[in-house]
Amino acid sequence: MPSQRQHSPAAERNSQPILEVLQRLLPTEARVLEIASGTGQHAAFFAAAMPGWQWQPSDGDASSLGSIDAWRADAANVLPPVQIDVMANDWPVRGPFDAVFCANMLHISPWPTCAALMRGAASVLAPKGLLVTYGPYLQDDVATAPGNIAFDASLRARDPAWGLRRLEDVAQEAKAAGYSLQQTIPMPANNLTVAFARSG
Repeated sequence: MPSQRQHSPAAERNSQPILEVLQRLLPTEARVLEIASGTGQHAAFFAAAMPGWQWQPSDGDASSLGSIDAWRADAANVLPPVQIDVMANDWPVRGPFDAVFCANMLHISPWPTCAALMRGAASVLAPKGLLVTYGPYLQDDVATAPGNIAFDASLRARDPAWGLRRLEDVAQEAKAAGYSLQQTIPMPANNLTVAFARSG
């Protein structure tokens, strides 16, 4: 029987750099909810490296759950995936989580999902929990790499509601949901890891 594991070359490339950042941001024992887990490669890689992390993968696309489940077979601390529509008022998971991690979603979904992510994460995070996002951003007063300019144009050609987001706009949505911008960490391939902390 063929494996249900789907493979993302980008996830394979960026797993180690993201892991190294998460290891600095999170304690060695933590409950983490991943939004938009995609293939499930990140969940399996991070959890295998950090056995003290209990990782809850999720995705809005039900067709991704089989791949996530197949990848988690090698990591005992990855829970069965759940389907989460970030736009829903209630997410079908029980907190508190020490962190919510979301990679490469904001630029390939309509802008309202940003505010929804902030609200939903706030409802399940521990009082001092972190919301950690990863992906390409536009930044005021920082020149945009030519590759990101081309990527933004290709996304908007596929769907006008998609596109790279201004970090300042995302931070404003985070502030409205009760977060403060804690760290912005440059990553390979002109990406950023951005950590928001609960203000309360």
